[in-house]
Amino acid sequence: MGVWWIRRDARLADNPALLAAQEDGPAAAVFAWSRGVHLWSGRRRAHLARVLWSLREDTGGAVGVRRGDPADVVLAVAREHDARVVFAAREASPAGIRAQDAVAAALASDGRELRLVGTPYAVAPGRVVKTDGTEYKVFTPFSHAWREHGWRIPAPAADPTAFLPTTSDVSLDQEAARGDADDPLAARHEFREARIREAWASYVETGLDRYAAERDRPDLDSVSHLSVPLAYGQIHPRTVLAATGAIRGEAARTLESELAWREFHADVLFRHPQAQRASLTAVMPDDAWAAGPEADAAFMAWRDGRTGFPLVDAGMRQLAATGTMHNRVRMVVASFLVKDLHLPWQRGAEHFRRALLDYDHAQNQLNWQWVAGTGRDAAPFFRIFNPTAQADRFDPDRDYVRRWVSEVDTPAYPTPMLDHAAEREVALADLRRGKAGRAGR
Repeated sequence: MGVWWIRRDARLADNPALLAAQEDGPAAAVFAWSRGVHLWSGRRRAHLARVLWSLREDTGGAVGVRRGDPADVVLAVAREHDARVVFAAREASPAGIRAQDAVAAALASDGRELRLVGTPYAVAPGRVVKTDGTEYKVFTPFSHAWREHGWRIPAPAADPTAFLPTTSDVSLDQEAARGDADDPLAARHEFREARIREAWASYVETGLDRYAAERDRPDLDSVSHLSVPLAYGQIHPRTVLAATGAIRGEAARTLESELAWREFHADVLFRHPQAQRASLTAVMPDDAWAAGPEADAAFMAWRDGRTGFPLVDAGMRQLAATGTMHNRVRMVVASFLVKDLHLPWQRGAEHFRRALLDYDHAQNQLNWQWVAGTGRDAAPFFRIFNPTAQADRFDPDRDYVRRWVSEVDTPAYPTPMLDHAAEREVALADLRRGKAGRAGR
């Protein structure tokens, strides 16, 4: 008999760690509602509570959710069930590695074992390497090697009745209500595993063929909506890849490429944990970044969707209302913060950490570094998105903008807070100064 330590894999389907725990019979299962979870935004805590509630429902109430440090919680449950082995998915983020090391040490001190089975990725971070064993620093060759490496077929679904009851001391209803009150969203996202899988299957049948052509159009609902279930582990990327792999055509390959970016960023953070806070490549001189009260006011105008640039404001208001944002618009609003407002990428990344419901640590930090030109295979800093041109190209009828900025065509809408062409020249001049400074060292 084993214990399944639930981490970023709150699901019954395609879950190798859970299957390993059930291999010799019913397993116990527990999620540690730790101090780290308390530091999440209210919207993320509320959604997590509903995800865990759904998992408890699917297992007849057997899953335990307990407050405390994972090492203490997991050890206590292992003792209660006299389990010698605890099974969990291997994490690759700095915080995830620290947690599994602490749990492993606590169990070992009591004569028990933590066995790591599977990861939240199709290919475990650190596994895709060049022929000489070194890492890939550019996405395209990484993605080719990632495809060549391949992945296993999805694992069978676990038995929802093969669980040993484990008590809880966390009221998921209360946590969901508290999170909603702290940080409300305009609408809830789906949190039931079965419905998520049904929605994905429906998208494969009726929507995927439009993905390649329309994925950059925020005015069209042509994306998969997988970012939230992937972030909470309610669907494994291998499950997604099994479906796309059976389909010919550009759309399926394009969606697979987006998953490859997710795995590339996880690989980069695994190898370079400092990337969660520090730029991997120096680009700008330190004095290029705006600071002081005016910079703070500019940040708040960006945060609240009051810049006077409709596409930027629509994206930030969508984020505030729903906890998500269309990917094309994410690039535009990030470029605006870094290259028009001259604020460091870390400030935008921190706001996204608090605001995104689909927050994924590696994706968030490395996507911001991509826009800022400081990460692996990043867009060069001189690629500066023009928010007006982007709106004309990708929201031609302004349907997306009008959906989120109702006052856009009225006197109530603010005039642009800056001259984009002028700020672009400032950013490029700072870039040249940075290059000159590095060359003179």
